[in-house]
Amino acid sequence: MKYLVRDKMLAIGDDYWIEDEDGRHAFLVDGKALRFRDTLELKDPDGRIVITLREKLFAFRDAMTLERDERRLAVIRRKRFSLLRNHFRVTLVEGTELDVSGRILDREFKVEYDGELLALVSRQWYRVRETYAVDVVREDADAALLVAVAVCVIRMAEKEREDALPE
Repeated sequence: MKYLVRDKMLAIGDDYWIEDEDGRHAFLVDGKALRFRDTLELKDPDGRIVITLREKLFAFRDAMTLERDERRLAVIRRKRFSLLRNHFRVTLVEGTELDVSGRILDREFKVEYDGELLALVSRQWYRVRETYAVDVVREDADAALLVAVAVCVIRMAEKEREDALPE
């Protein structure tokens, strides 16, 4: 199933819909303004929170946590020792690790588990400006989790780029 994301630089306070491949609202990304740390909520079309994305406070390296039902689901960090600059690791609570690699800022990357492709993020399917797709390849995969991972790593990569720019 493909999910269509109209990219909005993901500013805090911005809300936007992610649609499925049939054009139906699948998830609302709700940016929470005026919070001490970055917080986004991924909601279903009925407004229920599916996953909360939070910047992890006091982390040695930049990290974001994903929470479901107010319990930690996963932590996302840039992979420490990697030849690829755009490489993130998603550590799920039960210890499973997902690898995210590719050109994150170009919206051309993949999410894998143990070498198996779970999702592919790409702009190649869409010619509309600032639009990319999250193609969840496995039918038994947690689509909300994979969409949240895509939103999260893009946000982290953009924040890192902003922090690296001279003032």
